[in-house]
Amino acid sequence: MTADAPTPVRDPAWSLSRSAIGLWVTGGVIGALVWAVVVTAVLVLVPEDALPSPLRWALVAFAVLEAAVTIGIRPWVRYRVHRWEVTGEAVYTLTGWLTRTWTLVPISRIQTVDVTRGVLQQLFGLATVAVLTASSQGTVRVLHLEADVAQRVADDLARRAELVRDEAT
Repeated sequence: MTADAPTPVRDPAWSLSRSAIGLWVTGGVIGALVWAVVVTAVLVLVPEDALPSPLRWALVAFAVLEAAVTIGIRPWVRYRVHRWEVTGEAVYTLTGWLTRTWTLVPISRIQTVDVTRGVLQQLFGLATVAVLTASSQGTVRVLHLEADVAQRVADDLARRAELVRDEAT
């Protein structure tokens, strides 16, 4: 490969923290409980003549199927497909399990780097690194890293972005 050849597009090197699976399962359980309350309320409050038995069974089957996918399948698939990497030149992310989105943010375009921790993320020791640019695409997020890793990544990116800005002036 010559020096002028573009870098080939490749998957970023790092997976998210394995704790992300637990976070997604917990979110799925919470969602399934909400669905269970809604379905139970419909089954109890709606008269049987207004909602025939086949529709009642379909509603229950849908809620059970949705819970099975949300709790038992989606977290594992998301873990396998979400990836990230920070190199000397850029931040790379790969997200999505049906529609895949590959994002590259050059270090020179970074304006702000933030670390956020939602309630569930705090329970699982996770954090999200948000890389803000002037791009119309807005913020690129590296989701569900271990909190100490997220802080180190954010500090490193902020330092390197500042160095690039200093060199440009």
